[in-house]
Amino acid sequence: MISREPTLERLATARQLLLEPFGLDETHLAKALAEITAHRVDDADLYFQYTRSEGWSLEEGIVKTGSFSIDQGVGVRAVSGEKTAFAYSDDISEASLLDAARTVRSISSAAKNGRAKVPAKKVASSRSLYPALDPIATLDSTSKVQLLEKVEKTARAKDPRIVQVMAGLASEWDVVMVARADGTIAADVRPLVRLSVTVIAEQNGRREVGSGGGGGRFGLAYFDESHINEYVDDAVQAALTNLEARPAPAGEFTVVLGPGWPGILLHEAVGHGLEGDFNRKGSSAFSGRIGQRVAAKGVTVLDDGTIQDRRGSLNVDDEGNPSQRNVLIEDGILRGYIQDSLNARLMGVAPTGNGRRESYAHIPMPRMTNTYMLGGDKPAEEILRSVKKGLFASNFGGGQVDITSGKFVFSASEAWWVEDGQLKYPVKGATIVGNGPDALTRVSMIGNDMKLDTGVGTCGKEGQSVPVGVGQPTLRIDGLTVGGTA
Repeated sequence: MISREPTLERLATARQLLLEPFGLDETHLAKALAEITAHRVDDADLYFQYTRSEGWSLEEGIVKTGSFSIDQGVGVRAVSGEKTAFAYSDDISEASLLDAARTVRSISSAAKNGRAKVPAKKVASSRSLYPALDPIATLDSTSKVQLLEKVEKTARAKDPRIVQVMAGLASEWDVVMVARADGTIAADVRPLVRLSVTVIAEQNGRREVGSGGGGGRFGLAYFDESHINEYVDDAVQAALTNLEARPAPAGEFTVVLGPGWPGILLHEAVGHGLEGDFNRKGSSAFSGRIGQRVAAKGVTVLDDGTIQDRRGSLNVDDEGNPSQRNVLIEDGILRGYIQDSLNARLMGVAPTGNGRRESYAHIPMPRMTNTYMLGGDKPAEEILRSVKKGLFASNFGGGQVDITSGKFVFSASEAWWVEDGQLKYPVKGATIVGNGPDALTRVSMIGNDMKLDTGVGTCGKEGQSVPVGVGQPTLRIDGLTVGGTA
């Protein structure tokens, strides 16, 4: 059997779903782009999207809700200088496409009619990081219900103190196609699945919650018995640990962050500050600091959209640029920012494959993919043994950051008080307060146990949500402020 090269295969899928049913082909796309570029603009693109999604949820031993939806449409954008004009429609047709093109072309400050030569078509280079399968079809409905029932049964069997279990299964198949004014055409076919579990444990009238889960860009068969056990163990352990938790102390302490999901602190406190739009506008604490030391020696931070099967990975970004492995901070020195096309052009640098949007109804902006810190040379046990008095945070809940100042506040959902290198007792209500750039300079030990999260992250920015990944090794950070209740 002869198969097509994956890039061409994805383009064929996009044409079949997004153009052919509506009587469109690439000549219609070129015509719409020519309408926009007849006026002087710096950039223009068309973004077509077809999304099929499904969700199931279990509570009290019963699958109570199920949902299925299909959404499709096209976004049309023109860019002139720093200005963006954008129109979108859920009606994919030549008439609506041309109407949107005429609407956005008015952005040009030199609105002078003229002829525009249509550039030769060029297929964007891309990667093959995940299968093009529709994950919704990888299990039938009966098997999906059985999967959730198995999660519930496994959780209840872990400990008699587990009194309630909630589980959810989500699948999405996303097909996108991008046509740009420079002749570039690109497509991607993106599967995405997630399994989540939340448990409530009760003891002596006290109730505590724990959660776990994972996912990525693959089919539902990924959720085998070993992964179910992993997610359930995480949820049950968190809930049972918090049943024994004491009020967290307050003060300035050494803080040790566990590997994996605690990288969400790095994502929020540092990652957003390295996005190109904030730095172009001078509103980030990292603005104008390329080449300067912004972190302790040994701290290397990457944003990498090229990791196989990861939740935050992309074959191409939402502007048709191939994803990249971008070194942001190297051995403590700031090396670069993450960029979409608009900010890259205005800053005189190349795009980094980080132009992302929630859907066809949104404009792209520089966004993270999988953001993580590389590992060091210290065993995690040695890092813990080095702490005289402090906090070990193994899991985080919510948090927030002020991009301009770099100040952050995070709540630890699972944490322990440490004395003389030993975990003494779990604590509850701990918040970690600090400044992102300052906290990076206080990293004194870096573990050799770097790991990525299990595949559950969603990042919000300016009202848009996109799937992301985070990761880090065990880290010791000196002199962070811990807010507590004791």
